[in-house]
Amino acid sequence: MKIAFVIANAYGMGGTIRTVFNTAGGLAARHDVEIASLARHQEKPFFPVPEGVRVVPLTPMGTQVGGPHHTSGGLVNGWRERRLAEVVTTSEVEQNGAFTGLAGHRLRRYLRTTDADVVVGTRPGINLAIAAWAPDRLLRIGQEHVNLDEHRKDLRRAIADRFSRLDGLTVLTEADRSAYLDFLGPDPEWLRVMPNALPAEDYPLSTQENPIIAAAGRMTPIKQYPKLLDAFATVAEKHPEWRLRIYGGGSKDGKLRKKIVEMGLSNQVALMGRTKDLTGELAKASLLAVSSRVEGFGMTIIEGFSVGVPTVSFDCPYGPREIIDHERNGLLVPDQDVEALGAALLRLVEDPDERRRMAEEAALSAADYDIAVITRRWEEFLSERRRAKEALRTARPPGAAA
Repeated sequence: MKIAFVIANAYGMGGTIRTVFNTAGGLAARHDVEIASLARHQEKPFFPVPEGVRVVPLTPMGTQVGGPHHTSGGLVNGWRERRLAEVVTTSEVEQNGAFTGLAGHRLRRYLRTTDADVVVGTRPGINLAIAAWAPDRLLRIGQEHVNLDEHRKDLRRAIADRFSRLDGLTVLTEADRSAYLDFLGPDPEWLRVMPNALPAEDYPLSTQENPIIAAAGRMTPIKQYPKLLDAFATVAEKHPEWRLRIYGGGSKDGKLRKKIVEMGLSNQVALMGRTKDLTGELAKASLLAVSSRVEGFGMTIIEGFSVGVPTVSFDCPYGPREIIDHERNGLLVPDQDVEALGAALLRLVEDPDERRRMAEEAALSAADYDIAVITRRWEEFLSERRRAKEALRTARPPGAAA
């Protein structure tokens, strides 16, 4: 098969980009795979492009929000923008600068002319565009990288109205699958749980000797790093040799830096910025902490598992509770209970034997997300959906609309 993934911006840094690259790399071992990017803000992608995968930019550099095809106040009143607005919701355009009139025009042309067998969207706005513009000869698959409950009302209405035109949809967790089934009521075979994958690498294992707690993810409010600082203070007070390292990009870290100073944690907390080798950095730690309000999946958790680092996490929707086996490969604490998060971190800081036991179990758990395992699941799903589509096409009366 030739498989084309469509992504907002393959040249940036983020969990969706990293996981799409991983999936594409796994499929490229036996299939022709390319990634079409709506936007391009720099010459080369931030993450290494997997062997055998092509990245195809649909627009020139500098044409995302702020460029000549967009205004800060909303969509320009051009015909391309109006056509885009008919398909992609206002909330999606506002949240992602890759949705410009030019990008929509180029995506529509790409879908009409690609020789791919399968096209996979990677966010709701792109899935809506594929549902509207992709010809019936393509197997049209949508991916959900967040969760249904996080979407705004206009997007949820569009999903309810138009996702039925897709030939399949993947979500990251069983909880989100249940939410989509309740919302859409689709054929259960149409909707599949497809966890993120770990690429095939020789991962270094944590020695469990470094007094370091790691956290990772973009500097956004959803990660709730101020709450993590409050939880870490419990450890810092009793064990001043322990450090907290927070990895992630983003410009909204000024308030966090100020809070670090105000709490007197400047010598114990470091904002490490972005890294291309997160697993290598996590291997230097002994614990991973997750303080998010919500997690679509929890990619950093399985990356921590891959290097033998157990996780202490809020039991937030949706991913952590489906990845962490409480008391075996990590600890789950009541959602948003900062005191409990601090106590759980302190427990494993003070009990190295327990921490090492969980670290061994975490490393074993990583096998469930091996790229070979997830790739087989993708291949089975795509083959099933192709057969279902062909059966539907064969059963369709002559002259019936697609």
